[in-house]
Amino acid sequence: MKNLGVFCLLFSCVIFGSCKNNQSEKIPVAAPEEAPVKVECYTALYEKDTIALKMNTFKDGHIAGNMDMVMANTPKYVGEVAGEFRGDTLFVSYTYIQGNNKETTFKNPMAFLKRDNQLILGNGKIEVTLGAGHFVSGEPIDFDRVKYKLNPVDCVTK
Repeated sequence: MKNLGVFCLLFSCVIFGSCKNNQSEKIPVAAPEEAPVKVECYTALYEKDTIALKMNTFKDGHIAGNMDMVMANTPKYVGEVAGEFRGDTLFVSYTYIQGNNKETTFKNPMAFLKRDNQLILGNGKIEVTLGAGHFVSGEPIDFDRVKYKLNPVDCVTK
């Protein structure tokens, strides 16, 4: 009797599970990518180091782009930036790979001060909370004693 009850329950589940509406499943269609309202490129040189930034500004003020960093005696950093301006300071998250290691992705916060035509990469104290790095609240970001001042350049398509 117990087996008959289990069998009936299993049979009911199979029947109800197989009864689907014949409505086609709605497959989400990706919206076309929004075109940026402005594209800017910047580069910085300091001794043997180079930074190249391509920055797309979208209608809602969001910033997204690509940044490559070549530092002396280290593998090249290649990645993407995403963030927004708060006043005259651009706060971004830089997600990148280092050298040929495509298996490990790194992510760091960065702050750029827009002064005249330059973007000045600031130095600030970063702490990690739950695996995510962020600038320490209440600690100033230094934009005066810096290495990297990015100057505008013409964007080159690859």
